[in-house]
Amino acid sequence: VQLQAFGGGLVQAGGSLRLSCAASGRTLSVYVMAWFRQAPGKEREFVSTISRSGGSTHYADSVKGRFTISRDNAKNTVYLQMNKVKPEDTAVYYCAAGCDYSDRVCLAVQVDYWGQGTLVTVSS
Repeated sequence: VQLQAFGGGLVQAGGSLRLSCAASGRTLSVYVMAWFRQAPGKEREFVSTISRSGGSTHYADSVKGRFTISRDNAKNTVYLQMNKVKPEDTAVYYCAAGCDYSDRVCLAVQVDYWGQGTLVTVSS
C-alpha cells in the first residue's frame, strides 16, 4: 500500500491544521493506522493511533485533548485534526499503517508502511 500525507504548512501557535493521509494499492480498512512525527534532531515519536473501524483511538500525552485522529474507510483516508497547536508541535508528520493495537502506543518497529511525511511548522 502507498501512503500519501498532505496538509502540512505554516500555522501560528493556537491555530489549527488538518492533515490527511490517502492510500492507494490496498484498502486501508484492514490496517490499524497511526500518525508519528519527527522534530529536527529528534527521534520519530508516536502521536496517535486508530482502530480499523475508527471506534478506538489512542494519543500521546503531549497531544491528548488537542489532536483528533479519524478515518474514512470509504475514502481510504486517515486524518489528524490539530487544534491549539504549539511551537513544540513543529515536525514532519508521517502516517503509518500496520500497528498491532489501537488502544496503546504504536512502536515504529510495528509499522508495515510509511507515508512520505508532511512538514508542520508552528510559529510563536
